[in-house]
Amino acid sequence: MLRIAVLASGNGSNLQAILDRIASGALDAEVGVVISNKPQARALERARSAGVPSLALDPAAYADRESYDAALVEAIRAAGAQCVVLAGYMRLLTPVFLAAFPGAVINIHPSLLPSFPGLRGAGDALDYGVRLAGCTVHFVNEEMDGGAVIVQAAVPVTPGEPLDDLKARIHAMEHRIYPQALQWLAQGRLRVEGRCVHVAPPDSGVVPAAAGGAWLVSPPLEPGF
Repeated sequence: MLRIAVLASGNGSNLQAILDRIASGALDAEVGVVISNKPQARALERARSAGVPSLALDPAAYADRESYDAALVEAIRAAGAQCVVLAGYMRLLTPVFLAAFPGAVINIHPSLLPSFPGLRGAGDALDYGVRLAGCTVHFVNEEMDGGAVIVQAAVPVTPGEPLDDLKARIHAMEHRIYPQALQWLAQGRLRVEGRCVHVAPPDSGVVPAAAGGAWLVSPPLEPGF
């Protein structure tokens, strides 16, 4: 079973999606700890409600980013986590952190990377006038939103629509593809070759599920997601 640590700064809706898929049996993982840089983050409440250990670490209590990340590493290792999942974590990770978990840090971003990296992924896509937006699960490296792509989901954009409407469609797909990516990792089905992430076919021969509200999900979702 894959044991994960989740870092979150805010609402924690992707954390909740992960917890729900674990509870349903679709995701063969357990959350060992949820850590936030914001003591009032709702993600911590979600963790407590699910009986998951939680911890708030205040960056102001540390001399610099590196010492803060060293404390994160210590807490994650103490929880026995094999993988670090960023779920709305609003801090850039330092090389100190990434060196501690090589190839084992995963993030989700609200755009079809490499387009529109940064804090305003969905807003930048809408402002640009694209007809397809979406979300991306990717491995994390030292380049912001620059790691190898695991899975992406596209959603249609209506010109001039409210940003909140677009964000809602993107979030709905985030809550499906993030747990799916973690399940592939738990099953040992991800293989990284340079910038390419290959997903091995399932042993059971299951048929991929329908996208359900997205124009395209690649690789396709499987039953339970």
